Amino acid sequence: MWLKNCLDYAVLAIIPLAVWNIVVNILLYFPNGDTTYAASNQLTNYVWYFQGICFGGLMMVIIATILLLVDFYKCSSPCCSRNEKCPVYYPKLGSMAFAVLGILFSAYTLIISSLGIAHGPYCRTANGWQYPFTSTAGGYLSNSSTWSQCLEPSYVVEWNLILFSIQIALSALQVIICFSKTIFDLRDAFCWTHRILAQPEKI
Repeated sequence: MWLKNCLDYAVLAIIPLAVWNIVVNILLYFPNGDTTYAASNQLTNYVWYFQGICFGGLMMVIIATILLLVDFYKCSSPCCSRNEKCPVYYPKLGSMAFAVLGILFSAYTLIISSLGIAHGPYCRTANGWQYPFTSTAGGYLSNSSTWSQCLEPSYVVEWNLILFSIQIALSALQVIICFSKTIFDLRDAFCWTHRILAQPEKI
């Protein structure tokens, strides 16, 4: 029972995680608070996949809401019409399906954010606007002396690195929660650990 209670709180935690994903994704559009780069499309392509706003954000809020509602669903319709012991089978399968969707959406955010870090920022160098760190396969992360190649936006390497890293952490937590929820519901659905008794009719 305590494990289920902990998991319920964990599912509830998906909502603030999703809100923070949205906030972080929006901040990626405005390096150092400057709006001109987004307006002129001078940002890395990985901020335009809407991984934090849509998939790790709004979709995860919907997923978490549905999971919480299903957990409060007391009886499946076949059981409610009969006076017999019956497993809460169908709601758990539905909950598991949405938890799997949660894994996919949050994993998408995690992957895109990781690619954003590996690919490096789009910035103005001495040779013009380009991706100066693409060929390093993420090796630039361990060599901060090369970050000065990006002349504009200012400190864009640090800006992208911090925000994409936060997105990775947020989406990783969402993946863990949804995966745990999937395993828990799978156990309940097929092992029939959740059972209910319909109240007998009064004579």
